[in-house]
Amino acid sequence: MQQRRFIQCDVFTAVPTKGNALAVVVDGENLSEAEMRSFAAWTNLAETTFLSPPTDPSADYSVRIFTPAREMPFAGHPTLGSCAAWLRCGGIAKEDGVVRQECGVGIVEIDVSGDVPAFIAPPTRIDPLGEAALAAIVAALDIDRQKIVRTAHLDNGPLWQVLELASAEDVLALDSSKINWPDFKGVGVIGAHGPGSDADFETRMLVSSSGMSEDPITGSLNAAIAHWMAREGRLPGPVVVAQGTKINRKGRVFITPDPDGGDKVLIGGQTQILIEGTVTL
Repeated sequence: MQQRRFIQCDVFTAVPTKGNALAVVVDGENLSEAEMRSFAAWTNLAETTFLSPPTDPSADYSVRIFTPAREMPFAGHPTLGSCAAWLRCGGIAKEDGVVRQECGVGIVEIDVSGDVPAFIAPPTRIDPLGEAALAAIVAALDIDRQKIVRTAHLDNGPLWQVLELASAEDVLALDSSKINWPDFKGVGVIGAHGPGSDADFETRMLVSSSGMSEDPITGSLNAAIAHWMAREGRLPGPVVVAQGTKINRKGRVFITPDPDGGDKVLIGGQTQILIEGTVTL
């Protein structure tokens, strides 16, 4: 047992307590997997991360990401929150303006040169969503098929079954209590807001292994959707995505296509540091 630096932060929001909470053990080296799993279950947050020195010489730090039930190869809000915690505790990147995080999907670059940090979304495999999977989701959520615009099965480490509905109102009308993990996994929905909204789209991740009715804000889901949109030519410029509205959160995800015209997509969000201290592990 030893004292380790600890930060609890709130990610993808400008308003403390209205984003997605993350626990970060900054001095995570030499902890066993069992100890990490135990602490992540104890925090009972959507994710808890453990930072340690990288094994890849190009990276600035390494991270392992745990929900209360399982380890994740990659996740969006733990990426931005871990980066913010690492910098807050004195981390100095090898390259100005870019932090490189080593995780289960490889090296993820985080652009910290602007007002809103943004990570380069990992590559996403895009496949059709099978009819059997779609039918099960439609039946569980009682969705009118005429309101489904398009669907896809997306893989960027986590696996996503995504439905785009006709509007943000249709997305917000869904009852998340009707669909639960592990019977369903990685179910995301998105719909466009109308004119006058401060966000272009509304997303929800309706199946959370953390035990919550839905995930407050899901960076990896939005990253996968961003690649899907970009691949189909539906991301001509920056967009703002709202998430967490239905559960009284004010999440905002900033999606930016590659400014150099390439295949990259940047996923941005603000992090608020709420708690700093030590934890005995």
